[in-house]
Amino acid sequence: MRFLPVLSLLVASAALAFDGTPVRIQPHGPAGPYAVAQWKIDWPGCEWEDGVAAGRVSLVSRGESNVFRVAYAPGQIGPDKGGVGWRFPVGRCEAAELAYTVRFSKDFDWVKGGKLPGLCGGPENVSGGKPANGANGFSARLMWRADGRGEAYVYHKNQRTNYGDSFPFPAEFRFPTDTDIHLRLRVRMNAPASRNGTLQVWVATGHPASEQLVVNRTDLEWRTTDTFGVDGLYFDTFHGGGDSSWAPTRPCWAEFGQITVTRQP
Repeated sequence: MRFLPVLSLLVASAALAFDGTPVRIQPHGPAGPYAVAQWKIDWPGCEWEDGVAAGRVSLVSRGESNVFRVAYAPGQIGPDKGGVGWRFPVGRCEAAELAYTVRFSKDFDWVKGGKLPGLCGGPENVSGGKPANGANGFSARLMWRADGRGEAYVYHKNQRTNYGDSFPFPAEFRFPTDTDIHLRLRVRMNAPASRNGTLQVWVATGHPASEQLVVNRTDLEWRTTDTFGVDGLYFDTFHGGGDSSWAPTRPCWAEFGQITVTRQP
């Protein structure tokens, strides 16, 4: 179980605007291997990391800037062995929007599915089979599924299993490979003990003008107390799943760029 010290939240949030101005997480340094020392500069205030020290992150030049490339380890699942994971504090707010691009390698191995970054909040990390109870936190990430299908993957107070709830994208949707995909995820907290929290997800494949709303929930109970709100960018991506049947059978990667967080009152 990982807890988030209040001090780290305050330090990182000082650099983030609260006026609706998007704040971009920009990778620094040359293309090539991504060292932990550089990760600490680009992602200040994180209390742990999975995958960076292990060498599964590199910087790749795309146009005028670099993007983060995550290499998924064949035969492995989870952020500690197969992908990456960390929680970047953004400061507590009642609503926030995360936007980023993802590009899957041409021969990406979808297998059964895997996690993509999202938003979270609360004193604990509610994921990996630790359910939300209304007081310990929430998480709202995205997932790819078999054959490139998509969904929002959510831990909230009324989740039906210990492993969260899945809110599928439209049945005809498929993530393309070797193409920039623009993702936006917006969370607004509920009034305590009310089911009026919201989650919205938009996807654009190729040009941003093709954006479509693929998840729109207005009935979520993220919390039963007002002691927490949205406070983190959960940069979490890996294959899995709870066993090796989710693991990729060949090397593959995904690139992440244009990462922004917009805090809203």
